[in-house]
Amino acid sequence: DLQIVIITSGDSIGNYAFRECSSLVSVTIPNSVTSIGAQAFDRCSSLTSITIPDSVTSIGSWAFNECPITEATIPAIAAAYIANSDLQSVVITSGDSIGNSAFRLCSSLTSITIPSSVTSIGNYAFDGCSSLTSITIPNGVTSIGDCAFYNCTNLASITIPNSVTSIGAQPFTGCHITEATIPAIALSTIEKAYLQRLVITSGGSISAFAFSGCSSLVSVTIPSSVTSIGDYAFDGCSNLTSITIPSSVTSIGARAFNGCTNLESVTFETTTGWWVSTSTGATSGTDILSSDLSNTSTAASYLKSTYLYYYWRRG
Repeated sequence: DLQIVIITSGDSIGNYAFRECSSLVSVTIPNSVTSIGAQAFDRCSSLTSITIPDSVTSIGSWAFNECPITEATIPAIAAAYIANSDLQSVVITSGDSIGNSAFRLCSSLTSITIPSSVTSIGNYAFDGCSSLTSITIPNGVTSIGDCAFYNCTNLASITIPNSVTSIGAQPFTGCHITEATIPAIALSTIEKAYLQRLVITSGGSISAFAFSGCSSLVSVTIPSSVTSIGDYAFDGCSNLTSITIPSSVTSIGARAFNGCTNLESVTFETTTGWWVSTSTGATSGTDILSSDLSNTSTAASYLKSTYLYYYWRRG
């Protein structure tokens, strides 16, 4: 029975070409091939690995139906054709988008490599990929669709680039993310209950209540682009022990660090020019000594206790 196929030339693999070749374990497709026909490898029940060259631009229906593929190196166009519950590792080599539902319910998928050519990730693209533990979205991606990573229950680490400007509804619902490197635009999309370490990479503000009740948070990095921190922004972050306020920040809301009971060290990159007031619209108030804010312990005490109910302003 046919086990190994090496195709050396030609621009197409026809319809039903290797249909029900149940002993086929290996196929080599050359860069000359541009199309793979309908059901070309239908029910090749021993085919567990496939490499499809970037030259392929057309794939027929059910081309890899019931192939138990576990490893694949493919252009993005092929994703929907090789997706299955056995799939474990995928390297996408080209293409500008990962389509809607491309890897939906690929419950064994543990590794996905996305190339820099990709600009969009579609709706439900990785929905139900419950074995996926981390994902790095490359710089160049501008949009993430609705429910893109919905119910990726073991997804613990996520990196989203600053190039992302559009994020759909509930992209990470059901994900237990503990570590995230993300722009501020993505903050509202991450479930906070499990979040422990966060690096914010861009954005002008941290909104009111942004991390309220995020009791697992132990580390947060605020970028130099942020100018304001909203009311109750870190309310109830009881495991947060230290934070640095960059020089760009000129406004901190009332109760921003309410309930941060273990906050012991706050580093103000700029310690001069700060004043506080109980009125959000005030133009002046009680000055805070630079020498006090230079002491990280005193600064922490001021934010979480002494001046907790005050609005902080600089300048």
